[in-house]
Amino acid sequence: MSTTTPDTPLPYYEDVSPGSGGLPPRAWTAGSDAARLSLGGDWAFRLSPTATTEDESFARPDYDTTGWDTVAVPGHWVLQGHGAPVYTNVLYPFPVDPPRVPTENPTGDHRRVFDLPADWPADGDAVLRFEGVESCARVWLNGQELGVFKGSRLPHEFAVGELLRPRGNVLAVRVHQWSSGSYLEDQDQWWLPGIFREVTLEHRPADAVGDFFVHASYDHASGEGTLRVDAEPGGRVTVPELGLDLATGESATVAVEPWTAETPRLYEATLATGGERVSLRVGFRTVVVEDGVIKVNGKRVLFRGVNRHEFHPEAGRAVDLETMREDLVLMKRHNINAVRTSHYPPHPAFLDLCDELGLWVIDECDLETHGFVDLGWRGNPVDDDRWTPALVDRARRMVERDKNHASVVMWSLGNECGTGRGLTAMAEWIRERDPSRVIHYEGDMSCADTDVYSRMYAPHEEVEQIGRRAEAPWADAELDAKRRALPFILCEYAHAMGNGPGGLSEYQRLFEAHERCQGGFVWEWIDHGIAKRTPEGELFYGYGGDFGEELHDGNFVCDGLLFPDRTPSPGLIEYKKVIEPVRIEGDGAAGTVRVTNTHDFADLSHLAFSWVYEAEGVEVDGGELAVPPLGPGESAEVKLAGRPATDSTGEALWTVRARLAADTAWAPAGHEVAWGQFPAAPAPQAPAATQAEGQAPAATQAPSATGAAAAPRREGDTIVLGPGVFDPASGALVSLGGLEVTGPRLDVWRAPTDNDNGAAWQPDERYGLIWRALGLHRLRHRVDAVETADDALTVRTRVAPAATDVGLVAVYRWTADAADEGRLRLAVSVTPHGEWTCPLPRLGVRLGVPAALGRAEWFGGGPGEAYPDTRAASRIGRWALTVDAMQTPYVRPQENGARADVRWARLTGEDGTGIAVEGAPPFWFTARRWTTEQLDAAEHTPDLSASADTVWVNLDHGQQGIGSQSCGPGVLPPYRLDAGPAEFSFTFSRI
Repeated sequence: MSTTTPDTPLPYYEDVSPGSGGLPPRAWTAGSDAARLSLGGDWAFRLSPTATTEDESFARPDYDTTGWDTVAVPGHWVLQGHGAPVYTNVLYPFPVDPPRVPTENPTGDHRRVFDLPADWPADGDAVLRFEGVESCARVWLNGQELGVFKGSRLPHEFAVGELLRPRGNVLAVRVHQWSSGSYLEDQDQWWLPGIFREVTLEHRPADAVGDFFVHASYDHASGEGTLRVDAEPGGRVTVPELGLDLATGESATVAVEPWTAETPRLYEATLATGGERVSLRVGFRTVVVEDGVIKVNGKRVLFRGVNRHEFHPEAGRAVDLETMREDLVLMKRHNINAVRTSHYPPHPAFLDLCDELGLWVIDECDLETHGFVDLGWRGNPVDDDRWTPALVDRARRMVERDKNHASVVMWSLGNECGTGRGLTAMAEWIRERDPSRVIHYEGDMSCADTDVYSRMYAPHEEVEQIGRRAEAPWADAELDAKRRALPFILCEYAHAMGNGPGGLSEYQRLFEAHERCQGGFVWEWIDHGIAKRTPEGELFYGYGGDFGEELHDGNFVCDGLLFPDRTPSPGLIEYKKVIEPVRIEGDGAAGTVRVTNTHDFADLSHLAFSWVYEAEGVEVDGGELAVPPLGPGESAEVKLAGRPATDSTGEALWTVRARLAADTAWAPAGHEVAWGQFPAAPAPQAPAATQAEGQAPAATQAPSATGAAAAPRREGDTIVLGPGVFDPASGALVSLGGLEVTGPRLDVWRAPTDNDNGAAWQPDERYGLIWRALGLHRLRHRVDAVETADDALTVRTRVAPAATDVGLVAVYRWTADAADEGRLRLAVSVTPHGEWTCPLPRLGVRLGVPAALGRAEWFGGGPGEAYPDTRAASRIGRWALTVDAMQTPYVRPQENGARADVRWARLTGEDGTGIAVEGAPPFWFTARRWTTEQLDAAEHTPDLSASADTVWVNLDHGQQGIGSQSCGPGVLPPYRLDAGPAEFSFTFSRI
């Protein structure tokens, strides 16, 4: 495929080798008594537009860098004012001509001058170590070239002891943005060149620890662990807590507590040779595939996982230890138990934290060649033998660096590379080096090289078939039989882009129902929005196309469960609820609750349970609940306290919570792990003559069912009915008890979500595009009649888009009670006309109220947003937020902020006056300071300007579900808002 002839020599950054001059890879350790010097900090920096510069004089110790710029290392030069980042998902941002790259190849020359510490040992050797450089580096020390390396997210070391000086050492590194290695690193992320992980100088004493391999298995039948540490050179291993003092290579079997993600038991150990002592943390566990199931320590595990790119909105992939810990603490607090390190090995310290805090890890090789897919995989390096040494080198560096982590239970060959001989060579090398773990790769459905059947974004129906081992057959009968015998995971599912993902609960039920289906990994952990500011200084987050890229994939890089600032999104709150490891189900009439332990290993002794009884969202009583320490999979019926005596009226609910009983490394005592909520038996009605403390305001109580209806009457150029004043021509409500209002009138449009708009490669209909093509964003309202009668004001309308004959006939019937003219009731009936071939985005009414009404209170689902297929975490209660706080700041603005199952709501100003509404049946409630049309038009959050006059309120009878179609399946049938006859009502009153 390349235009280069066999006789044409390639420059080092274009040859297919992994590099030259480096040392063999070895295990990572954070704890050694050998001297270590960090070379991070400010480096002199010069950027050239091409890689063809022949000026290598900058590597000379006497070179004058006056006039050079400065960059921070670790860091990316494009995030420090030199060039710009580029985002592509699949496509290479340069012509595909492997292994050649463009002449326009930004090249950064870096220089660091350093002195050795005064106490730096005079004997022994030293190693210069790079943890990560994108994408190709050439290195000199004190004018001597050390070598070249590729493999951006992998470590590389050089022996430098003979070159060091006490003072004035000059380290020079030339980094090319593009290289042959770039073809192996097409990983759906920002292309960010630079020295983005640490650079260190490590002393290597005589007889220092070289490579070492900790083998720590666990026999679940005997409760014993077997430890053996292989090391070069030999030494001794001590584990004081277990009374072990072993020679390297020697095995010992003793009773131990095993390591799991739920119970991450580590034993402190030391590996000592004649010249060095290395601290180890040993976790005993055994991983096997047995009877078609992945088992750890003899038990099936269920992965409640996420994919995690390394990312920080200001530092890119230069992620510090504090941020890594923050990520993992957030994962643990949201019931996540597994991480796939998409699509490269993470910073090694991240795996130390996974060992400590407890997460299962799929460690993925630094490999993706997705850009070849649109070329029919022509020239794909993983099926070209010339590239196999580079591929195996990447696998080797991953395994050797990370092999001593208990948290790593699978090695992944890479991501979206098609198929080929190079993958087979990688798998064979890994199996020979480390047969103790499972091998993963998703891109080959034949599973020829893997121990697990892995898929991305398989729809629910197919996952159910796979769970029954009834999936479509593979052409090769032998491979088909092998695949059917393998465990199944979704290495990516539930695309968390914008509002969503939907359908999580249905996936989780499938994982729980079928032993073979062992969970999945949501795509992904965090939005990769890069921090930017408007000219006025307002912070927002940029995505593809915001940095002048010629080729980009827009906001597809913002598809995480965290916003870029690491604030949890509603999707993460939903995921926490869906995957909670304790199921709490109740029978309010019987006064019992059923508690089921869905942990894989831990009993419930670490949790404390409590209950509250609420009436109309107000807590009446509460207490502790005695739940036995159930083992994994066990359930128990527990009796609740007798229903409290109360005069409170309205709906009564029990809520049972499971909280941490003691502090952990990732959350304090009292942290909520799981909850369940269910209705109590109907409560006797208290006298309604006065408003009890904590009840809903009188203005929101149900209207009298026995009072006579008030008659609408003409007053000047208006119609008056109860507290409402109407325009006689349009029938529109213009005032409620003296409060100016706009509307309400029928509304079906929402600003399409990323999941509404969908992905071109998905088979489901892309409703966001269909709605817009149909014209639902530009509906026209025709008034056919405004009719007054003795008991009602009726307004008949037809609502339809231009250029089509489909429409909706909406009839508004307004009534008021003659005995209580402070309340105004609206009954809406909707009948579709024409042939509707798509569901509706929403169905309800929109009205405007004065901007001063900026405080919302409601009784219903909350505290956060919810939609039909994202409502598991919506808890019924009485909630209060400002209108501003009700908004969800998705990086690309879109439909957001709806509250589910709302019984009543009110909007008030600082003086407590405002408007109240009650719905029958319960409704979806949204309030914002901009219209849906303005939300739809916005590309970034600063594009939204709050209205000085109006808060816009949607009261919806129905909402279309969300789904996951931005990269996964669409909305499941139960959550489609199909066009059909509908009736709903609201009661408005002035507060």
